[in-house]
Amino acid sequence: MSHILPDSTHKALHRGCVIPAHPLALTSNRSFDERRQRAISRYYIAAGAGGLAVGVHTTQFEIRKPEIGLYEPVLALAIDVMEQEASDDFIRVAGICGSTKQATTEAAMAKSLGYHAGLLSLAALKKATEDELISHCKAVADIIPVFGFYLQPAVGGRLLSYDFWRRFVELENMVAIKIATFNRYQTLDVIRAIAEAGKTQEIALYTGNDDNIVMDLLTVHTFQTQRKLEEIRFKGGLLGHWAIWTHQAVKMLHLYQKAVESNRPIPQHLLTEAIQITDCNAAFFDPANNFSGCIAGIHEVLRRQGLLDGIWCLNPDEMLSPGQGEEIDRVYQAYPHLNDDPFVSEHLDEWMR
Repeated sequence: MSHILPDSTHKALHRGCVIPAHPLALTSNRSFDERRQRAISRYYIAAGAGGLAVGVHTTQFEIRKPEIGLYEPVLALAIDVMEQEASDDFIRVAGICGSTKQATTEAAMAKSLGYHAGLLSLAALKKATEDELISHCKAVADIIPVFGFYLQPAVGGRLLSYDFWRRFVELENMVAIKIATFNRYQTLDVIRAIAEAGKTQEIALYTGNDDNIVMDLLTVHTFQTQRKLEEIRFKGGLLGHWAIWTHQAVKMLHLYQKAVESNRPIPQHLLTEAIQITDCNAAFFDPANNFSGCIAGIHEVLRRQGLLDGIWCLNPDEMLSPGQGEEIDRVYQAYPHLNDDPFVSEHLDEWMR
């Protein structure tokens, strides 16, 4: 079964854009705060993001629990905002996970709501063979275009071989891949698989490598295949990191794209900025504590900006790690040019309407 993306969406995906991983707004009693959820979606659209990823890790996997039952309401609310306020080529990505039964059910729901693609996590299938994984991916791709996802083992992913990715990219209806391995060797496995398959025009490459965001975006990868010399680069990013300071992230992505397209040496200040952004990410995502504070860190920045009322998560144990608030203070002070607090302050009232 073929599900070709709308032409404008395909072009936008390959042009490259900022796709924030959407957080979940909660009240102090941990119920869904629809007003603030809409405000956050409006923030991303106004900031110049090219799409939204909803129902992903940053949105909290607990939304799927039957006793919570927020997966469909959260996806539906985001679609409502996107339909009213975003451009026609705005990319709508739904997080999809779990067993094949769960994943296909989520894919059908996302498709019916109007999502363009599903970001497919394989984290729940740790014991599956690669043959079983390929069958799983095909079952989802028969329902909705698939945004592949290579997630690092430290936060629930599993190692996947070059051979797996070589087979994956040959499946029908694969439209993009997010690489979040935090590992150069594993990142190259995916990129080489796309190049060897001659799929550089069909499959868009997006970074999720929080430790290497800017370098991913500035690097042109070349592979000599049997057909020709293939050139491939990351078009944009689908990132929890871009759920905050989004207005600045959009400006920076445009700079990185221009730098690469100029075919001139990369300016030193962009390489310096790459390290500054990684330092900020360490404060937000808490690698010092095995990423346990990553969602709370995002919430804390949105709370400081007034978009969230607090940093509550559905899991009460998810909170800032000791010293993480001070680390966020530090990067705010060290890199004031990277935050977008003035932009948020200027528009907050209209987003909170």
